Amino acid sequence: MRDRATQTRQCECETMAASQPVGPRDRGVGSPGALHWLPAGKTAAVCFSVDDIHPATSQDSYEAGGDLAAGGLGRLSRLQMRHPYLKATLCVTPDWRLNSLVPRAGLLRHLPWVRRRAHWTRLRPSGHFRIDRYPEFVSYLNSLERCEIVLHGLSHAHAGPQIAVEFQDESEQECIGIVQRGLDIFHAARIRFVPGFVPPAWNAPPALIAALDRLEFQFLASARDVLTPVSPHAVANMSGLKAVSLIYPQMVGTHELVHLSCNFQATSSADRALQILSLGGVLHVKAHIFKSAGNYLMLDGLDELYCNYLDLLFTQLHRSFGSRLWWAHLSEVATRMRGGV
Repeated sequence: MRDRATQTRQCECETMAASQPVGPRDRGVGSPGALHWLPAGKTAAVCFSVDDIHPATSQDSYEAGGDLAAGGLGRLSRLQMRHPYLKATLCVTPDWRLNSLVPRAGLLRHLPWVRRRAHWTRLRPSGHFRIDRYPEFVSYLNSLERCEIVLHGLSHAHAGPQIAVEFQDESEQECIGIVQRGLDIFHAARIRFVPGFVPPAWNAPPALIAALDRLEFQFLASARDVLTPVSPHAVANMSGLKAVSLIYPQMVGTHELVHLSCNFQATSSADRALQILSLGGVLHVKAHIFKSAGNYLMLDGLDELYCNYLDLLFTQLHRSFGSRLWWAHLSEVATRMRGGV
């Protein structure tokens, strides 16, 4: 077991981000009676997503996918080989800039005007990890079976103490500009992606949601809550969006933007997964592609230990629910929620 000091260094500065609540739309409000999104014969869904993927290799500060089959992506592929029904949503950052995930502002944090405008950690130069400059990395991602790719911010960096919370006080128009630059890099790289968005550090303020609406995104995964007890009417109250369903997909924003909460990680028990699925919900399992970056540890980093746990968990779920489980991409749940097939 990790000690308390280690456990406080949680993934993606998750405790630093807290978006404003966004109420559900009338259609699909995240309740047991709104299960039209499930295919015939299926009683619940399992989704799996992996954050922070970018071209950094083991020769850099941390490996985030750049070692291809020899690194974290290889561990993911081996997990999928053992579970041929498992699908994965890969959350890729187009121009990753965080060289360190540990804030080191020094005297800057004591200067009121400067502390929110200066970067509190070391950054890579803009463009260093732009994925369109790494064709082998992009080709490998495009070749992965049963994997879809979504946008995970632009650079995953922001000035001020919340170093990984990319969307904070930006206006709707500024959010549109940031997201559009990420899309432009995706298009330049010729990476195959779906119209979903996972915000860095979970934070999705109203301006970002409005921007995603205007840019015609179809789904968003912001809220993360691995502590609230599971029930049909439980709402997320941890990181990211608040007051959205913990276990059911629902509409947010003003258009057809589907939200799916993350409700399970490496520290969660198998009982939590069984409860979510027994209630006909979406078990959304989260991982991060790397485990450590210097002194910073991800509790849900996709190391061998977490892969072993997921191997046992997925085996148990398959045995318990059999063909009644829908092993789905996030985009597939969103498509059916929006009325598609």
